[in-house]
Amino acid sequence: MLTGKKVLVIGLARSGNAAVHLLQKLNATITINEGKNKEDIKEYDEYVSQGIEMVTGGHPDELFERDFDFVIKNPGINYHKPFILRLKERHIPVYTEIELAYQVAKKQHYIAVTGTNGKTTTVTLIYEILKNQYSHVHYAGNIGKPLCDVVLENNLLEEENHYIVLEMSNFQLLDIDKFRPEFSTIINLTPDHLDYMASLDEYYASKTNIYKNCQDDDVYVCNLDDETLKTYLDRYPVKCKQVTQSLKQDATCHIKDQAIYYQNEHIIDLDEIKIVGDHNVQNIMLASALCKLAGVSNQVLHDTIAAFNGVEHRIEYVNEINGVKIYNDSKATNTDASIIALKAFKQPVILLMGGFEKGLDLTELASYNDHIKYLVTFGVAGQRFKQDMHHPHSDYQPHLKEAVDKALEVAQPGDIILLSPSTSSFDEFSGYEQRGTEFKKMINEKCKK
Repeated sequence: MLTGKKVLVIGLARSGNAAVHLLQKLNATITINEGKNKEDIKEYDEYVSQGIEMVTGGHPDELFERDFDFVIKNPGINYHKPFILRLKERHIPVYTEIELAYQVAKKQHYIAVTGTNGKTTTVTLIYEILKNQYSHVHYAGNIGKPLCDVVLENNLLEEENHYIVLEMSNFQLLDIDKFRPEFSTIINLTPDHLDYMASLDEYYASKTNIYKNCQDDDVYVCNLDDETLKTYLDRYPVKCKQVTQSLKQDATCHIKDQAIYYQNEHIIDLDEIKIVGDHNVQNIMLASALCKLAGVSNQVLHDTIAAFNGVEHRIEYVNEINGVKIYNDSKATNTDASIIALKAFKQPVILLMGGFEKGLDLTELASYNDHIKYLVTFGVAGQRFKQDMHHPHSDYQPHLKEAVDKALEVAQPGDIILLSPSTSSFDEFSGYEQRGTEFKKMINEKCKK
């Protein structure tokens, strides 16, 4: 399909390797550019033996003067880098692996979800619901599975009409061209990725790319409760059909008599839902609306939601020590996510926050100090967090382990300890997953003593 096409893949990691494998299947002529040195790339010898050109150890100017039919860029590489801008100035298309997979696969049913917070919970629930209704269901995107891998593993170069639920970060949405989901939503818009994007406005606007190619017979599910989102929907109008969702007002999917209804059909009573917080009720409502549009029955919706325990590292119950309940919300890598977590509990919590310093303003989070009984900060950002939060009962520890010890020291029976770091983890851990896993290990080891 791509025989004779010259393709440059910039950055390997999970998505880059997935793109390479799909491009090989399609007989493209591949050049890989990876900033690491060749001895640090485990696939180096294998790729060279397969006839792939490897340019490693940096991004040499002469590479970006060459002619390529298109480029696949790892979404983690900042699109403001001079070598990326040079490609775009030369009108060479720059895509992510999602756009590549979409363009070469047969027609599928794509359900796409973006937003600042709640994406993984919503996508996971949609996936679980669809699995209970249909035979061929997959998830992909920012949730950790490249779409290129899904296409290869399920023969989507030949097969049609599988259901694919996509979690899409703004990094992935920046470089779409033809990608067009059948059903889509933006959960919410709050500040994040200010270390990557040129401005907050640019970050918010990038999210609207999720529906930019949608046509009359596609459907966008609109959260009526987010005022920032409303502003951007007005600025970048949705051209396809819309259905609505709201916790507060009448909508296609709404709350009535302490239950979720879609149109006038009962889906589930609120007291049957296991995951905590209004934000999770909203995630469930958006998932319900998208699945109803995809033809799922009310019974399947009800039974799947009632059994859903949430997603690892998202306000996840860990254990109880001496009457103190402990929750892992390591996925909270921005302040709004931590605010959502604080609001999910009916009592003030002992909050563990800190990690990598990415310059987030804590003013709004500090306004929720009445939701925090005791604050323990940690990591590179910890000392600034302690200072900027202005909490009357607070302590700083250099690492997460010492912060856990301090939280348990001050906790009393009936208290809640919540790890909700408010920032990323790269000062001490490889990612929020490792941070959350290590936190749970610390807690569970203490339970054994």
